[in-house]
Amino acid sequence: MLHAILSGDVPRSKVLAAALALIFFALLLAPFVFPTVNALNVAGKICIFILLAASYDLLLGYTGIVSFAHTMFFGIGAYGVAIVMGRVAPDWGGVLLGGGIAIALSVALAALIGLFSLRVRAIFFAMITLAVASAFAILASQLSTLTGGEDGLNYRVPEMLRPAFRLFDGEILGIVINGRVMAYYLTFAVSLLLFLLLLRVVNSPFGRVLQAIRENEFRAEAIGYRTVHYRTLANCLAAAVATVAGMLLALVLRYTNPDTTLSFTIMMDILLMVVIGGMGTLYGSVLGATLFLLAQLYLKDVMGAASAATSGVPLLPSLLHPDRWLLWFGLLFIASVYFFPTGIVGRLRSLAQRHRLL
Repeated sequence: MLHAILSGDVPRSKVLAAALALIFFALLLAPFVFPTVNALNVAGKICIFILLAASYDLLLGYTGIVSFAHTMFFGIGAYGVAIVMGRVAPDWGGVLLGGGIAIALSVALAALIGLFSLRVRAIFFAMITLAVASAFAILASQLSTLTGGEDGLNYRVPEMLRPAFRLFDGEILGIVINGRVMAYYLTFAVSLLLFLLLLRVVNSPFGRVLQAIRENEFRAEAIGYRTVHYRTLANCLAAAVATVAGMLLALVLRYTNPDTTLSFTIMMDILLMVVIGGMGTLYGSVLGATLFLLAQLYLKDVMGAASAATSGVPLLPSLLHPDRWLLWFGLLFIASVYFFPTGIVGRLRSLAQRHRLL
């Protein structure tokens, strides 16, 4: 049963399976295990970025496409929902209308970018996507009458997702099932379903063609595969999934602006998540997004506690001061790339394979 759900792509490492199970159950039970508003927001953000990183891994890890336009599709999803709910109707009809328009626009842009740009060399394609994404971010900042400009948009979401909503009177395990919990479980369920869909895609004949193109594009072309079409389809699918991730973020935050969706920093974060977790595995996006966001959000607090604990030691309190968290964050990334050149998932799988051969 589990083998079928995972599309035959099992973790192939007991440590990896345990880590994935821990993350799954932690996210599944997050409202009950981590009941504070801040912790629930972090769990929701992890779900969204797992989906976003997985969609990018479809491009980078499985197809060998380096794109810098992924946050553009993420932003289109968020703005599509935000604009319609803010100006038309803050209900499920507005979500479907805004989401449908956003997905259609993202797929159309991804198809145009793919058909006109994927024939060129990889570095030129990356530069083209960077230019398109930058232009879109500037457009979103300047069209203040539509997008709210740099200030962004505030809007109401469907009643079921509002903090004041109560599914029923009473509590479950000491937790009131309110709009925040409903919004979280919507995010968790959609992210899980789309992640499983991506897992099915990469383990299908279509996915194997993408991997063949990644390994040797000329050989794949020579045996009859129209590589531009396959890569364009992969670009469209990844764009659609990234758009849904943006829609989920808009519903959870109830606020959208260029910094939360279109920032180039977010693009770099996604890239780091995929590299740290392991390219071409999808499971790497789960580990990479979870570890990256936890480090990004809580490293300051850990360093503050460490600095206070070492107050009597020369130099250490200064080195561990929370203001230097970016330095240590960068060192952690360098260490992860050095010790896990194939990503955490690749390293765990190679260790498991070596253990089986002994």
